[in-house]
Parts: sequence; structure tokens; C-alpha cells
Amino acid sequence: MGKFKYKLCFGLAAIILVLDQISKLWIEKTIPLWSERVVVPGFFNLVHILNKGAAFGFLNRADISWQTYFFIGASALAIVLIIHLLKTVDRKDYYLFTGLGLILGGALGNLIDRIRLGKVIDFLDFYIKSYHWPAFNVADIAIFCGTVCLLLSFYKRKKNASNFN
Repeated sequence: MGKFKYKLCFGLAAIILVLDQISKLWIEKTIPLWSERVVVPGFFNLVHILNKGAAFGFLNRADISWQTYFFIGASALAIVLIIHLLKTVDRKDYYLFTGLGLILGGALGNLIDRIRLGKVIDFLDFYIKSYHWPAFNVADIAIFCGTVCLLLSFYKRKKNASNFN
């Protein structure tokens, strides 16, 4: 597995980071802050919002000011843990290394926003009538998909371990 796990993880992270940052820069240049552009009426808009909180607006409150520092620290910790896992896990587990790469890329993408702006740019807005899913971005998609990959890895490992008992 050796170098392959690093190539897979860091390669995916780089792709996600580039896609995330390009998409956010495009939104900054084309849609004014707090504005929207209807793409599919009644279902999908591109928006330009800033989120001080985490996924789905968690802790996105104006009356507290420590979120930025907390999420910078949490992102840095996640990055350190991912690198540690890459060094210590030697088994052939594509789900694990794919998941780590996706999460790493997403964490780096949102970390750059937090350092640069103190907030994260979100721009994908899905809704039905007046029911909106909280806006999100490419980094959030990667983190979600990476988490699914990690869960699949853990399930697969547990299933394989139970076959030997």
C-alpha cells in the first residue's frame, strides 16, 4: 500500500481544494454578497452567503465571536489526525484513504476561507417551496462524501472481522 495511500489521499485533497477555491472565487466575482441567482426555479439557486458556523449553519450566530477560532482549531486538528492515520494505517483500504482525502481537501478548503475571511463562503442552495436546505459548498460535499467512505470502511472492516469469529 505504501506510497499509494499518500498519492490517493493527497491527490484527492488537492483536487477538492482546487475545485472548492475556484468555485468560491467564481461566486465572489459573479454574485454580490447576500444575493441569489435562480438556476432551477422552485428547486436550486446559486447564492453568495458567509457562514461563521459549521455545516448546516451550526453555530452561525452573530452574538458569539469565538466560532472562527474554534473551527480553525478543529480544522487544524482534523488535518493532523488525517496525516497521523495515513502514517499508522497500513491495510489496503481504499474507502478509508479515499474518505481521508475527501475530508482533508474539504477541511483545507474551508480552513482557507476561515483564515482569509473569518467565515466560509456557501453558495449551493437547494429548496422546495419555502423549505431550504442550508446552503453549502464543494468542501462540505467532500467532507460529507468522505465521512460516508469512512463509515463504509468501518462497516467493511467490522464485517470482515466478524467473518473470522
